Amino acid sequence: MPYPLDAAAVRSWCGLALEALGRERERIDAINVYPVADGDTGTNLYLTLESAARAVEAAFDGHTSAGTAPCLADAIGAMAHGALIGARGNSGTIVAQLLRGMTEVLAATDGSADALRQALRRAAASTYEAVAHPVEGTVLTVATAAADAAERAAAGAAGAAEVARAAHEGARTALQATPGQLAVLGRAGVVDAGGCGLVALLGALADALSGEVSATPVAVRADAPLPEAAGCEVADGVAAAGCGDPEGPSFEVIYLLEAEDAAVARLRTRLDGLGDSLVVVGGDGLWNVHVHVDDAGAAVEAGIEAGRPYRVRITHFGGASRTREPAMTARAVVAVVPGAGLAGLCAEAGATPVAVRPGEPPASGELVQAIRQAHAREVMLLPNDPELRHTAAAAAEQARTEGVRVALIPTRSAVQGLAALAVHEPGRSFDEDVVAMTAAAGATRYAELAVAERQSWTMAGVCQAGDVLGLIDGDVVVIGPDLTRTATTVLDRMLSAGGEMVTLVLGAEAPAALAERLERHVRERHLAVDTVVYEGGQHAAPLLIGVE
Repeated sequence: MPYPLDAAAVRSWCGLALEALGRERERIDAINVYPVADGDTGTNLYLTLESAARAVEAAFDGHTSAGTAPCLADAIGAMAHGALIGARGNSGTIVAQLLRGMTEVLAATDGSADALRQALRRAAASTYEAVAHPVEGTVLTVATAAADAAERAAAGAAGAAEVARAAHEGARTALQATPGQLAVLGRAGVVDAGGCGLVALLGALADALSGEVSATPVAVRADAPLPEAAGCEVADGVAAAGCGDPEGPSFEVIYLLEAEDAAVARLRTRLDGLGDSLVVVGGDGLWNVHVHVDDAGAAVEAGIEAGRPYRVRITHFGGASRTREPAMTARAVVAVVPGAGLAGLCAEAGATPVAVRPGEPPASGELVQAIRQAHAREVMLLPNDPELRHTAAAAAEQARTEGVRVALIPTRSAVQGLAALAVHEPGRSFDEDVVAMTAAAGATRYAELAVAERQSWTMAGVCQAGDVLGLIDGDVVVIGPDLTRTATTVLDRMLSAGGEMVTLVLGAEAPAALAERLERHVRERHLAVDTVVYEGGQHAAPLLIGVE
């Protein structure tokens, strides 16, 4: 029995899509050879839809609490927003844009068959707008074919369920043709991985509207010439390592960005000159940026110039960046950092960063995914926040069940993490490296300057809203009238017990002259103490201080 395209159908669609991608995830990962054969397209699509499904459930919960019922615009808007903020990888970012395109149409309609037709057409067109250099034989082609099939069905006065089913079948047919359109797929003898995910997504939509749930696997083997002739071995439709282009950028950089349209236009141009696989999706002040580059720091800096980047994820493809699955390295470091600048700094030092904003701590699943993306047999995990101790421990335990040896370095601040990363040496034994990094973190006292939001009691007395608070090792020890004077007081207290190196990490709101004044103060008042300054970009604390 067909169901109307309403809020309940969107909720059902999310659930069925998540189930379908859960079933297909490993098979899609296995055929991922384009644009980078890093074996994670299925996982990225699943995580993107998981975020979308959570957002839809939250929308329903909010309406239930208010005693109201969500409408189609509420549900599809939540789905698109959830996908946008949780988009992973090239494929997940494109799917987020597809959902946004559908929302632009469906949010203002009654969910008719013709509205669905228009939504699918807008979705396909929006993906071409988001991708810097569209390539046929990919998910873009599959989306266009789905829209074409939906238009033909709608012209025959079909209902929304029939239009969705036609779109699904059109996508399936187009998917099988992708190896003939994209050479790397033809050599590997597989269809496009992102297109596979879209077929699963559209199949879930058709099931949600028709009430007839099917679980037919998406065909991943291509009807193409044997790839062995091109020097590429395939077993059960899965391409062997080495089928991809051996050249390409070393890093995948993804972040959410709060910025105006004009700034994003400039950002697109700059990132397009830095790398490839550029996809920028979103609107209304919130964007998801995805690019493959050799200079991860430059990609993050471009975001900082455009607006406020956060949830920065930087993945190093490793020496086999264009093979089906990156070669496992012996050892890696995963670090949680409070800002885009520190994320770029950690990436340049060889770590896999997880950048967060204040009030938005990462879930253990996000840390597990970062550990997986490090592609290492041994991993040091730096939580850099005492509040993340249990979350990081849970992530480490999960990763251990997957065969990764994980050591949790007890870093309580980003400056302790930097100290630990500075002594990291992959050439020595894992245990020796853990001891050295732990010792370096423990030998680093840390401080943070913050601005009080309200009157409250502290260990240093009563503070008023707007006062500058100096915290050493997590406790408020100084209340001051301005940032510079409070910072110098904190520095003097920390250095009274000795020290050889001061690390200053500047926040996004730090005054321009702050670093210069503090460096001069240390040079004049504390002989033989060196100072190093980093642009952190963190939003909550205008300044982090470390003393080693």
